[in-house]
Amino acid sequence: MKIQKVDDLVSIKRSIETGTSEQLAVVKNILFDIRTRGDLALREYTEKFDRVQLNSFSVMEEEIAEAYKIVDEDFVAIVQEAAENIRSFHEKQLRPSWMTTEENGTILGQKITPLDSVGVYVPGGTAAYPSSVLMNVIPAKVAGVKRIVMVSPPDKEGKLPAAVLVAAKEAGVKEIYKVGGAQAIAALAYGTASIAPVDKITGPGNIFVALAKREVFGDVDIDMIAGPSEIAVLADETAKADEVAADLLSQAEHDPRACSILVTPSQQLADEVSIEVEKQLALLPRKEIAARSIEDYGVIYVVANLDEAVETINALAPEHLEIITENAMEILGKIRHAGAIFIGRYSSEPVGDYFAGPNHVLPTNGTARFSSPLNVDDFQKKSSVIIYSEKALQDNGAKIATFARMEGLEAHARAVEMRMKK
Repeated sequence: MKIQKVDDLVSIKRSIETGTSEQLAVVKNILFDIRTRGDLALREYTEKFDRVQLNSFSVMEEEIAEAYKIVDEDFVAIVQEAAENIRSFHEKQLRPSWMTTEENGTILGQKITPLDSVGVYVPGGTAAYPSSVLMNVIPAKVAGVKRIVMVSPPDKEGKLPAAVLVAAKEAGVKEIYKVGGAQAIAALAYGTASIAPVDKITGPGNIFVALAKREVFGDVDIDMIAGPSEIAVLADETAKADEVAADLLSQAEHDPRACSILVTPSQQLADEVSIEVEKQLALLPRKEIAARSIEDYGVIYVVANLDEAVETINALAPEHLEIITENAMEILGKIRHAGAIFIGRYSSEPVGDYFAGPNHVLPTNGTARFSSPLNVDDFQKKSSVIIYSEKALQDNGAKIATFARMEGLEAHARAVEMRMKK
C-alpha cells in the first residue's frame, strides 16, 4: 500500500456514477419502455437481463416460509436482534409536529407527515444483502410509512435469496417483487399493472440502477446516488497495525473502486500497516477485487501531527471514519465532515454495517460535506402551518403589501389590503 505525504492529497471523489453515454441511453430506453408498455416490457427485460420467465413478479407467502426453512435459526435470531437495534436507534430520531402561539394571536407551526409509499431496491446477483433490507425498511417503518415495496432481481430459478426474504419479513415488508435493474426503478416510479407507483425510492444498485434513480428524480424522490464505498482511518501510534489493515481491507473488498485511506502522524504505523495490508490481502477470498481497490484508491498519508490529520479528514469528507487514537473524543469534536464516525479500536466499521443500530446508507464521494446518513427524516415531509390573527394582519398587512409591490406583484398586495379594509 503506497505511503505518501499529505501534500499529495488526492480527492476521494470518483465520477463513475455518471456512467457512459451508452449506459445512459440504455437506461432512458428502459424507462420509456416500462412507462409505455408496463408489465409486458417488465417481463421482457426480466427475461433478457435475469434470464428467467416469470408469470408473476410477486413473492408469495410460501416462498417466505420456505426461506425460513433454508436459513439457520441462529441467523434469524441475529437478524431479529439487529433489527431491534436499528429500530431503537431510529426511533430516537422521531420529531413531533409543533405549534406556537404569539401574543397577537398568530399560530405558527410545522406538521410532520410520513410519506404514503416507499420503494426499496435491494441488489441481487452473486451476493445477498439482508442488511440493506433492514437499513432501508426500518427507518421508513419508524417514520410511519404505510406502504413499503421491496424489489430485487431474481436468480435464474426465479427466486430471491432466502436471507433477503427473512430480513424483509422481520422488517415488516408485505409487498415484494422479483424485478431488478433500471426496469425495477421505472416500475416503482411510474407503476405497471402489477406494481403501483411509490413516492420515494431508496437503496443501492449497479450503475444502471443509479442512472435510473437519477433520471426518475422529480417524478419521485430518491435517497442519494451512492458511489463506491470509502473508509478513512485516523490513527496514531497507539493503534494496532493488523487491526487497521483489516479495517482498510473491509471496504476494499466491496468494489475495485472502493477507497481505503489511513491518515497518521506515525511513520512506524504507516510502514507496519502497509506490510499488513499486503499480508492480509493474500488471504482474502475476494483478493482480486480488494487488490485492485488498494492499488488504485488505497493510500497512507503521513502527516505532521493530529491537527493536520483532522484537516486532512475534513478535506476528504469520507463515508466511514474510524478514529483510533488517544483522546479520540477530543478529536471527534473537531471532525466536521464524515458520514459515520467510529471511535476506538473496538468500533470496527462492520459493527455499523450490520448490528449497532445507526444506518449504513451513508453519503459517499465527498458528499458528507453537506448530507447525512439515511434517517427517519428521509421518509417524512414537513408542512408549514400559518394561522394569522386579525390583529396580526392589521399590524403587518401594510408591510406585506409593500413587500409584494416591491416585487411587482400587485394582486398579492391587494389580497392582503382587502382584508385590512374589512
